[in-house]
Amino acid sequence: MSRTGRRPGTSTTREEILAAAAEAFSVAGYEATSMRQVAAAAGVDPALVRRFFGGKEQLFSAVVTDVFRPEQALPMLLDGPRAGLGERLAAYVLGLLGEVERPGPLLGLMRSAATSAHAAALIRTFLADEMLGKLTRRLGTDHPELRAALAAAQLVGLAITRYAVRVDALVTADPAELTAWAAPALQRYLTGPAPH
Repeated sequence: MSRTGRRPGTSTTREEILAAAAEAFSVAGYEATSMRQVAAAAGVDPALVRRFFGGKEQLFSAVVTDVFRPEQALPMLLDGPRAGLGERLAAYVLGLLGEVERPGPLLGLMRSAATSAHAAALIRTFLADEMLGKLTRRLGTDHPELRAALAAAQLVGLAITRYAVRVDALVTADPAELTAWAAPALQRYLTGPAPH
């Protein structure tokens, strides 16, 4: 009989489960990923995955948080001139997305959101509350929720058209060039005057 619970050795188990889950959600999508599959990929008992994360919804949320790392990202984004915020945000997200031929786990999470209403709701809540929502509230500008939503739309649209749809001009553009193009729109959404 196999033992459940914490396995001996270093305490990297949680990170290994998160990495296995990120890969599973990226490849199979939210609906087709099971806790049992994630446990097998991480080499742990399914009970340990449930002990760390609860259910699949909490596991997906943990993967989203692990990818975005808001506790590190927000101070970095807010550090520096306010006029450079759009550029820092664009560069940060493009860095998370990775190379077109070898994208990072963020693209897989966005694909999960595109195919699952449940995953989309989880990412929407995360972006609105934990990431861009916190950013716009800390800026102290008017309409923080709308500003966060517009910035999210810009970033998700760029990610999908570059990495999933693979529009040629976006695929061949280098990340620094894309950052320069996207930054003014993001800056406008985050700090520009509200339209009258």
